[in-house]
Amino acid sequence: MKALSRWCLLLLLAGVGLQLFFALRIGTMAFIAPESTAFERSQIWQILARDGRLPWRQSWRDNQAISRQLQRAVLASEDSAFAQHHGIWWNSIEKAWAKNSQAQARAEQRTLQKPGAKAPPVKIVGGSTITQQLAKNLFLSGERTLLRKAQEAMVTVTLEAMLSKPRILEIYLNSVEWGEGVFGAEAAAQHYFRKPAAQLSAWESARLAVMLPRPRYFEKRPDSGYLASQAEVIVRRMNDVAWP
Repeated sequence: MKALSRWCLLLLLAGVGLQLFFALRIGTMAFIAPESTAFERSQIWQILARDGRLPWRQSWRDNQAISRQLQRAVLASEDSAFAQHHGIWWNSIEKAWAKNSQAQARAEQRTLQKPGAKAPPVKIVGGSTITQQLAKNLFLSGERTLLRKAQEAMVTVTLEAMLSKPRILEIYLNSVEWGEGVFGAEAAAQHYFRKPAAQLSAWESARLAVMLPRPRYFEKRPDSGYLASQAEVIVRRMNDVAWP
């Protein structure tokens, strides 16, 4: 029992220490831009291991040097309630859980028609705010487990407590992926439109915003009809977004 208690205490101290580490890192981000994110480092190793070289595009830009059109487009596409929530938008999560549960039920129903087949695992997906996406990209892996989601929630709350909304958006726009080895708004603007991020038009901004869930997919399909049609939808929504 004593050995078990010691192990539990060590695990607890390790967990507390990890949260303090995250908090200290986030605290510095109020004044200093993060050099890289966990997701970026993962992509660097993958590209180097595959190609032996690293074509990389990323240049930090303050909010003032990023088109207000792009900022509005990203909010309209990824998190229209960004200005209202405190990092976690519970209504969106409830809808995502309901959708996932329905998909799981349909999958399990199909397995009943196949003797010996195993039901697919439950995936925790959907409902992520911009702050949650940033929390995951900064520190965490891409696993879809309850433990990782719990850690994401803790980092999300810390980000919201220690950083302003404009700063969270600024870090997100400078670190989010827009193609293979293309990170941040300035790199995306130069890569796709050969212009600075500050000069992006409403339509160009909307097009970049639509790419965010699957940037490497759309990078290879620039003439996608879905990309063009959704960009038009985002253009119409942009002016309705509440500014943080």
